[in-house]
Amino acid sequence: MSQTNSTTWREWVAVFMLGIASFTVVTSELAPIGMLSAIAQALHQKTSTTGVVVTLYAWVGAAAALVSVTMISHLPRRPLLVGLMLALGLSNGVAAMSHQFNLLLVARMIGALAHGAFWAIIGSLGAKLVSDSHVGKATAIVFGGVSTASVLGVPLINWISAHADWRWSFSLLAILSIITAIMLAISLPAVSGTAPIERRQLLTVVKNPKLKIIYLIAGCSIVAHFAAFTFIETLLSSVLALPETWITIYLLIFGVAGVIGNILCGVFIDSHLKKVLGVGLLLVAFCLLLINFPMFNNRVSILLFLAGWGLGVAILFVGLQTWILRAAKEDALPASAIYAAIFNGAVGLGAIIGTGVLAHWSLSILYTLTSIITLISLILLCVARKRLTL
Repeated sequence: MSQTNSTTWREWVAVFMLGIASFTVVTSELAPIGMLSAIAQALHQKTSTTGVVVTLYAWVGAAAALVSVTMISHLPRRPLLVGLMLALGLSNGVAAMSHQFNLLLVARMIGALAHGAFWAIIGSLGAKLVSDSHVGKATAIVFGGVSTASVLGVPLINWISAHADWRWSFSLLAILSIITAIMLAISLPAVSGTAPIERRQLLTVVKNPKLKIIYLIAGCSIVAHFAAFTFIETLLSSVLALPETWITIYLLIFGVAGVIGNILCGVFIDSHLKKVLGVGLLLVAFCLLLINFPMFNNRVSILLFLAGWGLGVAILFVGLQTWILRAAKEDALPASAIYAAIFNGAVGLGAIIGTGVLAHWSLSILYTLTSIITLISLILLCVARKRLTL
C-alpha cells in the first residue's frame, strides 16, 4: 500500500485499469448465461447440458483461487496479471472457434483457472496502489467492474449474440482481454509479490472469528443475488410480460443504478462501512421481495425496484471486499483468495438453487426465498456489530 497520504494520478489510472480488467473477467464468466440455447443448438447439445459451461466455470474458478494463492503469490503483479488476461483471451478465442462441446468446455476451463487466479490477488492489489485513506475508493473502482459486468457487460454481449452470432460474442471478449492485458502492462507500476502463502495461513484466516462471519454474510447474500439474477430476464419477460425493448431498457437502468451504487460506496465506505453495507443489504432484500408482488405489477414500480436492487448489490460487492481487507490486515491476500473462492462458489450454487426452486415451485417463491436469505445476511451484520470493528 502507498505509504504517503496522497495518491498520484498515475496510481489512479492503474486502479481504473484494474476495474476494466475485473469487468472483462466477470463478463467472460457470465456471458454464456444468455447464449445457452444458441450454443446448445450449434453444438448439438441439450440446453441443460450446455449450462455446465457456466456452473463448472464457477466451481473451477473457486478452486483455482485457493490453489493459486499458494503457488503464485510470490510473482510480480504486473507480468502475472498480463499473463492471466492473455490466458483469458486464449480461452475466449478458442471458445469462439469451438465446433465440439468438449473443446468449448476445455476453453472455458482455461478461462476459469485464469479467473480464479485473478481474483485471488486483485482484492488486495488495489489497496496497495493507493494511500490508506483511499482504500475504500480504490476497492469501489476495482469491484465496480463486477457489478458493471453483471448488469451491462452481459446484456451487451448477449445482444451481440442475438443479432450476430454467439461466436462473435466470444471473439469480442477475446479482443477485449488482449487489449486489457496491453493496458495493464502499460499502466501498472511494479508491485512485487508476497512471501509464498502456506496452507496454515489459509487455515488461520478461516479460523479468524471476524472473518468467519464476514464470509457467512458474503456467502448468503451472493448466493441469494445470483439465484435471483440468473432468472431476471425470465421474470421480466414471462411473469411481468414486458416486451423485449423494455427489458433491455430496464436492464440498462439496473446497470446505471449499479454504477451509481459504486460511486456512492466509494464516497462513504471509508467512513461508514457498517451503515453502507446495511443499506445495501436492506435495498436488495426489499426489492427482491416486492418486485414480483401482483400489486406492484406496473412498469414504474418494477423500474424502481430494479434500480434499487442494482444500487444495493453494487454496494454489497464493494462493501464486503473492503470489510475483508480491514478485518484481515496483514492476511489480506489469503483472506481475499478465500473470499474469491466463496464468491465464485456462490455464483454456481445460486444458479443451482434457482434452478431447483423453479423445478418445483415458481419465480415468486424463488424471489421471496432470496429476499429472506438476504435479510438473514442483514441480521448477521447487525449481530456482528458488537464483535467487529467496522
